[in-house]
Amino acid sequence: MASVPADWALHTTCIASDYVLQLFKCNVGGNQQSISPPLVLDVPTMLACRQLARVLADAYSNPNAISPWIQAEMEEATIGMGYLLKKSMTKGLQTKWRMIPGYFHASNQAPCWFQQGQELYGFPPSDGFFPEVSATLKGEGGLEAIISMQRSALLALVALWVMHPKLYWASVTTQIKLAQWAMAHGLSDMCACLQFWALVFNCAAVICNRQCPLHRDPRSTPEGFDIMTSVSNYCDGLMTLSNLGIELQYNSGTMVGCTGHIVRHGVTYTSDRIVWAWFMRDSIHNFVGTPWQQYATYMDVDWDVSVSA
Repeated sequence: MASVPADWALHTTCIASDYVLQLFKCNVGGNQQSISPPLVLDVPTMLACRQLARVLADAYSNPNAISPWIQAEMEEATIGMGYLLKKSMTKGLQTKWRMIPGYFHASNQAPCWFQQGQELYGFPPSDGFFPEVSATLKGEGGLEAIISMQRSALLALVALWVMHPKLYWASVTTQIKLAQWAMAHGLSDMCACLQFWALVFNCAAVICNRQCPLHRDPRSTPEGFDIMTSVSNYCDGLMTLSNLGIELQYNSGTMVGCTGHIVRHGVTYTSDRIVWAWFMRDSIHNFVGTPWQQYATYMDVDWDVSVSA
């Protein structure tokens, strides 16, 4: 497994992920063994991790994975990023739902990604394009935005560890390789963003919207999960996964993981909502030559639980 530098935010995330995985296995196996929380975690994070482990073990029958105080923190952080949301607005045809200013505001944030039209889909890269920090994180306020998202980012990532551990570690390797490349090329701003980025997801989208029709995310990897966390004072939330024939209750505090590249997904609700969506780009993994993992299966988790029980 890749070794994460101790001064990275991702280092704390890995510790929290291992803690949640141990709790998850105990809950699924009916084991009442006491698991001591790591000393590096503060009390709100520790409590949120324990709740997340219970929800994951309950097979999402109660999908409200985000604690109320974390929801409040996400709303506060989103308000603080209002200038980034305004900065990210683009003009386009009103027939495209992502381009309607009155209904959709989004800020894509990434410590390292390719600008639109420059993404690479093969290895080794030969197009002459190189990744850079997303425009929303460049300059004043970028690091503050990353830091304000760390706790909720940690929860999304520990959920990924439980759902798809091989993808988790492959993505950790990618982050470390990106940092090594950035250091070798003297990209101090990218190094700083990666140091405080508490995720192995390449990108985050902070979204404030009033509608979300059925769609797919073709730039995400088919094998990977996108994780969406939704908060705010809305009601009647319903997520539809149309090509699976599934509808999910999608109230505030819900966390959903799915392969957005394959699954058509959309949300209906009453009033306004805030969404933080975490996702990966094929092009970044291709750039550093990290092999993609296979699709997630239940086998490893079932085997671990049966052995521990």
